[in-house]
Amino acid sequence: MKGLYCRAGVSDAEPKFVIQETNLPEVLGSHQVRVQVKACGLSQLDLKLLSDVGIQRDLIPVGREVAGVVLQVGPKVTFFQPEDEVAGILPLDSPCSGLCEVIDIEEHYLVQKPEKLSSVCVAGALRDGLSAYTALHTHARIAAGHTLLVMDGASPFGLTCIQLACYHGVKVLTTSHSPQQHTFLEQLRPSVARVIPVYKSSSDLLSEVLEETGGLGVDLVIDSGVRLHEAEEDDKEKKLFPHKHDIISVLGVGGHWVTSQHDLQLDPPDCRLLYLKSASVSFLNPEVWTASSAQQGRYLHILKDIVEKMSAGVLRPQAEEAVPLYEATVAMETVQRHQKKKAVVQL
Repeated sequence: MKGLYCRAGVSDAEPKFVIQETNLPEVLGSHQVRVQVKACGLSQLDLKLLSDVGIQRDLIPVGREVAGVVLQVGPKVTFFQPEDEVAGILPLDSPCSGLCEVIDIEEHYLVQKPEKLSSVCVAGALRDGLSAYTALHTHARIAAGHTLLVMDGASPFGLTCIQLACYHGVKVLTTSHSPQQHTFLEQLRPSVARVIPVYKSSSDLLSEVLEETGGLGVDLVIDSGVRLHEAEEDDKEKKLFPHKHDIISVLGVGGHWVTSQHDLQLDPPDCRLLYLKSASVSFLNPEVWTASSAQQGRYLHILKDIVEKMSAGVLRPQAEEAVPLYEATVAMETVQRHQKKKAVVQL
């Protein structure tokens, strides 16, 4: 049986993705489930995070968002039985690659997959759904009547945030990174209050937000990355990201900023502005759910709610075109280089 693994590069060398033979133990653990994988989502591998939490291996398993069918269960498994359709996210320290035909996983990382949802759809959207839930509920604590600004709303993560927020009665503003994205976002149903084109000039962000909110600013901001310095204007991808000062400026009194920028640095003037607004900042790291078992029940509730809302049509992720297993290495290299943010492999 073969799986996809990452061989981390030395110093600044790019990581290499390789197909390796792997074997499963003959006997399942007490709470383990053996799953035949039908589809696996590929997201960018954060090698720095793995190193920070003490996971250092020569070969790191790749592909963690999986959907499949239960083949066998351990003696103490109570949630599942053979032939159940399941979905879940492998933990950071999992020895299995999600691109193996068959994997062993603890039952506490899986939820039932509704029959009407395809395995490809679930595997491609589960991680973004978890990130959106973590940002909106755990950090921002959204409520009906709030005003939310989602940066890069046409991205898979941004789109999930918009749909989830609209479902809860939140007024949503978002930004677009191209004319095509702008048209797509304006045609969304339920509709957003305003789509702000930042590909023309990011300086319009503050004026448009204040116009839409009557000069009050927004209650919540969720970003997909920020510019820390103006010198980053030379980077075309970074140029579309908002500057950290722009985000702080659009926050209203008591506002909350959820950032995906792991190395965010706030200068004294930035902190002063946050203080004057009595605003706050939190960091979005959805990996904490599987890195710690302290809130395992809550994590499973979130996963279950994600697949149920997808089944009900509340969350409608953009369909990812599935690639065959023999293209997995190339697809993962593309994801890792940011050329494509996500891929789904159908097994």
